[in-house]
Amino acid sequence: MVKITPTRRSVLLGGAAAAGTALIGGRGAEAASMTVGFIYVGSRDDFGYNQSHAEGAAAVRKMPGLTVVEQERVPETVACANAMAGMVHLDGATLLFPTSYGYFNPYMLKAAKQNPSVNYMHCGGLWAKGDPLNAHSYFGYIDEAVYVSGIVAGHMTKSKKLGFVAAKPIPQVLRNINAFLLGAQSVDPSITMQVIFTGDWFMPVREAEVTNSLADQGADVITCHVDSPKVVIQTAEKRGLYTCGYHTDQAPLAPKGYLTGAEWNWTYLYPKWITALQAGGSMPNYIRGGFKESFIKSSPYGAMVPAAARTQADAARAGFTAGNFAIFKGPLKDNKGNTVIAAGTVLDEHDPVLESMSYLVAGVSGSAS
Repeated sequence: MVKITPTRRSVLLGGAAAAGTALIGGRGAEAASMTVGFIYVGSRDDFGYNQSHAEGAAAVRKMPGLTVVEQERVPETVACANAMAGMVHLDGATLLFPTSYGYFNPYMLKAAKQNPSVNYMHCGGLWAKGDPLNAHSYFGYIDEAVYVSGIVAGHMTKSKKLGFVAAKPIPQVLRNINAFLLGAQSVDPSITMQVIFTGDWFMPVREAEVTNSLADQGADVITCHVDSPKVVIQTAEKRGLYTCGYHTDQAPLAPKGYLTGAEWNWTYLYPKWITALQAGGSMPNYIRGGFKESFIKSSPYGAMVPAAARTQADAARAGFTAGNFAIFKGPLKDNKGNTVIAAGTVLDEHDPVLESMSYLVAGVSGSAS
């Protein structure tokens, strides 16, 4: 845990929320040509979402002519606004990465309007016409990698029951839930999955309870979409279950049960984007990509994954990379019996309709509302 100490930032901002977060890094001894700020909702070493961004920040820190400032454990409240203001006005940041879903609206959009000379890059937000031009949203089609994990899970399950621990039923989470089962069903259409929502991004006690509940209901492969998969992966390992990871590689946490996982590739993308900006380029307001654009990657296969699973998973990944493979195509029904994608319709990963997904596919036990 990072020790929190009084700083000039907390004194000048005067906010209890700002004082309640930890500042990491700061200006170097020499003036840098560009200062970049990263803000995380949780711990930067959480084996999950926040760590994936922190690893990207670490890659940026190695670049010449840059200063990197980081602030972790910043709630999706006015604390986010205070953190951004401190980085801009105290640290001189001209590029910010506020990485959590709830930072986007209203906090980041408001900050972007107030500071038109600062670029704001948000992970997961939906930039729309009329939003500030110095505000940008980026996200990866990580459901492609989740689908690949689902294929492996489909080969490994014996009970034909999978389990999914999810935080909130927002579109990005629903896409991953559906992609995981559809990947598994490409191996065996009879496979089903139970999803349980915890209610928030980081609830370790609840995540352990849900994982045990899924195990008790017969699930023998578990995956998740929470900020820190650590508790889910470790709990499943103790129960003797297989797991598929998310955000980063959790293989060290589950040497017996970790099959593979869906990972972000921010260590490649963040330096690439910043290099372009340093060269005088500009960033689109809406940025998306999958395997083809190197936004995502898969964790290495565990030793227990058989050749047949690897072959099918590799073929799907190659299809995504070539741009000729789609997850969501008709006919497809939701778990209430409604047709959500008509026969003959194929939705490309870039199709905006997928950004507003509000259903769970047939075979998933659980509610999207």
